[in-house]
Amino acid sequence: MNILLFVLVAVSGEGRFGDTGRPQHAEPARVPSIVHPPVLTHNIVVAASVGSIDSVRQLVIVVDPGHPSENGIGARGHGVAEVTAAWEVAVRLRGELRAAGYEVRMTKTAEREVVRNVTRAQIANDAGAALMVRLHCDVGNGTGFAVYYPDRQGTAHGRTGPSRQVMERSRVAALAMDSALAAELSPRYLHNGGVLGDSHTFIGSRQGALTGSIFSRVPVVTVEMAVLTDTADARFISSADGQRRMARALAAGIARFAPLPAGRRDSTARGGSAARTPPPW
Repeated sequence: MNILLFVLVAVSGEGRFGDTGRPQHAEPARVPSIVHPPVLTHNIVVAASVGSIDSVRQLVIVVDPGHPSENGIGARGHGVAEVTAAWEVAVRLRGELRAAGYEVRMTKTAEREVVRNVTRAQIANDAGAALMVRLHCDVGNGTGFAVYYPDRQGTAHGRTGPSRQVMERSRVAALAMDSALAAELSPRYLHNGGVLGDSHTFIGSRQGALTGSIFSRVPVVTVEMAVLTDTADARFISSADGQRRMARALAAGIARFAPLPAGRRDSTARGGSAARTPPPW
């Protein structure tokens, strides 16, 4: 049985401010709804992951670089475009995950390809992803990264979702992601904005959840990687070094939530059959 891990990297799409990002002038206060010490978070993730994912032979991760979508091209600050930062981090993340032995799917094949949020979720569903990671960037008064997950059901385009099981698994994934990002990036490079529910976003506050979460049948998290209106954040996420660090931290969070089976890790390291080169997308 294949489980596809849909990793959505949030770069101003459906993050803190909504389906393709929050409006730049109407940002809710960024106060973490959940605060977990790194050690406690890691223990929670490991306990929840064992048994449900560890026995799977192969894991598929879906990486979703935010924008363009029905919500526009994304945010911009200090000369940095969200759509560009999300794409560049997503490509680096794909490389990190493939090198580790995961199968990776991307929700688009080019930076400026327009893909609707419902379609992005369907790509992860069809792949049976273990996790969908949505990559975005924020704008507003805050700084640093934040991780979002569906904390309640919402309704969009005639559909109500996600299921309680998806919400709970998404919460576990968000805790794992935040723990890894904090360990790798905070406080030296970025402020840790914590783990929050979709309902804290602009669109989520109106719909109940982000559109990509409502239509998701697999665990899904949205990562707002930086706040582009902050000078230091924009410099970090637009630099090659910052993008590499972000991709490594995201990959570490995915591995915490959905560790590869030992046999697959071993065969990948030896260059065995599990290390086959996946298709380009």
